[in-house]
Amino acid sequence: MSKRLVAMGDSFTEGVGDDDPRYPNGVRGWADRVAEQLAAAEPGLRYANLAVRGRLLRPILAEQLEPGLALRPDLVTLYAGGNDLMRPKVDIDGLMADYETAVARIVRTGATVVLFTGVDGVEDALFRKMRGRVAVYNEHVRLIAARHGARLVDMWAMRQLRDRRLWSPDRLHLNAAGHTEVAIAVLDALRVPHALTAAELGPKPLVPPARRRADNLRWAREFALPWLGRRLRGESSGDTVSAKRPELAPVAGG
Repeated sequence: MSKRLVAMGDSFTEGVGDDDPRYPNGVRGWADRVAEQLAAAEPGLRYANLAVRGRLLRPILAEQLEPGLALRPDLVTLYAGGNDLMRPKVDIDGLMADYETAVARIVRTGATVVLFTGVDGVEDALFRKMRGRVAVYNEHVRLIAARHGARLVDMWAMRQLRDRRLWSPDRLHLNAAGHTEVAIAVLDALRVPHALTAAELGPKPLVPPARRRADNLRWAREFALPWLGRRLRGESSGDTVSAKRPELAPVAGG
């Protein structure tokens, strides 16, 4: 059973989209849920979350890898690269070579490593255009996991994540129900019994075309244009954000 969990990555691992003022940075997320379930079975568990929203793959590795390993974790989760795939140009092969080097470095410490594929955005007009990039990224992740004995959470295969009801209004981040789905998948990959249950969403509601167009326009105005503006100004949503749990600490309730 794990005693020291360190989570590394970007907004996905920080927990953005799952707003909860009781948690550091005002967000909860799948990693906190996993830590809470692990702590229920292993009261001595300590948990650090170094993830910062908006980070690209190489800054994640540069800023989080060595501090994370200095905590001597026996369980590490790592997700990086999603923000790179959204850039106009990206060298996926080059990025994933650096990613594999980092995974190998973690594995050599003896820690169990959990990796993630990207979500299939086929049902969203914006992310459908990125589908090819995500598929190439995912094949790299699968091969890296196989070569280094990492546990894999295959979010591409999690068809439930195609449902927009599992996403926050910005359509970029999972909401509480979506983060719970990922937490369940991580715990299942670790073969750890848990008390989490998936949301019962029922059939998808039929949305009239006019309502869909209005929703898309509102989303573009409230989320897409500000995001594009930050990109043009060279800003990141994480510029003023610090890691939510930079040091190992007990988990509440654990």
